[in-house]
Amino acid sequence: MLRAAIIGLGDVSPVHKYAIDASDNGELVAVCDMNEALRSRYQDVPFYTDVESMLEKENLDVVHICLPHYLHYPITKRCIEKGVHVFQEKPLALDYEEGLKTLALAEDSGLKVGVCFQNRYNETFLELKRLLADENVGAVTAVKGLVAWHRPETYYTTKPWRGQMEFAGGGSIINQAIHTLDLMQVLGGEIDRCKASLSNLTDYDIEVEDTAVANFTFKNGARGFYMSTNAYTENSSVELQVITEKEKFTIKDNGLYRSNSSGEKELHLQDTPLQGTKFYYGPSHSALIQRFYNAVEADTEDYVTVREALPAMLMIDAMKKSSKENRTIEVEEIING
Repeated sequence: MLRAAIIGLGDVSPVHKYAIDASDNGELVAVCDMNEALRSRYQDVPFYTDVESMLEKENLDVVHICLPHYLHYPITKRCIEKGVHVFQEKPLALDYEEGLKTLALAEDSGLKVGVCFQNRYNETFLELKRLLADENVGAVTAVKGLVAWHRPETYYTTKPWRGQMEFAGGGSIINQAIHTLDLMQVLGGEIDRCKASLSNLTDYDIEVEDTAVANFTFKNGARGFYMSTNAYTENSSVELQVITEKEKFTIKDNGLYRSNSSGEKELHLQDTPLQGTKFYYGPSHSALIQRFYNAVEADTEDYVTVREALPAMLMIDAMKKSSKENRTIEVEEIING
């Protein structure tokens, strides 16, 4: 069994604990958080308030990092230096440049750093990929991603780092809708250009955007449209749509719908939904974490690697630069520094 620990016991950590407990080959043996009050939630395993102490005292195989964004790289670096594989909650890093540093850590050490883009393993998304690859639907011509969610002002005041660019790296584009950006590039391919506008529709006292819109051009000529906001009244279902030369496919409300050239629409497949208040995270954390554990044991690359997670960071950096400079950004500008 792989000996696993969780660093950071915030909102998403229970999802990771559930996935570890449900895995075939993982066992939660330690947790770490600066907040002593959280100790009572994890009475069955050693509780640490200091990462260094946990890494010294526990014989760990995998660490799950569920920390604020600015801590992802330094804590990943420390775990890698201790010879421990890392499974990171999104985002990979604060920006593309820091993502490259994480890539170097993984490749130089030979250890695995997985990134939590769990929605890649939703049943509907896997089926969509199969349809696009295996059936005669034609080439992808357009991809659309829409995320309309709600975050109250207390979301930022209770954890101020979320509203500060230095510590979060952005707002809705990196903290909520990065999953949608990731899926868009998986479907559309390499990004060529981006024109974006980042803004704030709420009156919260935050530095990061709560709303973003963008047009992307893929290198294969396909077009992408993206919108995300935290200014809606609820966490509405994410919508992901792909238009091909012959058909249209839409994932929404945990269902995959397909429409032919005549406009006829049918439900093709329904996801098995995640129960509870965090249903909008997507139902596939367990599938992704199990895949990562299997890859650690078998020494394969069958998980979401750092290299695979980098394109979403490119898209985020391009959006920020485009909005700031009010112009279309060539992605090569970001790659070349």
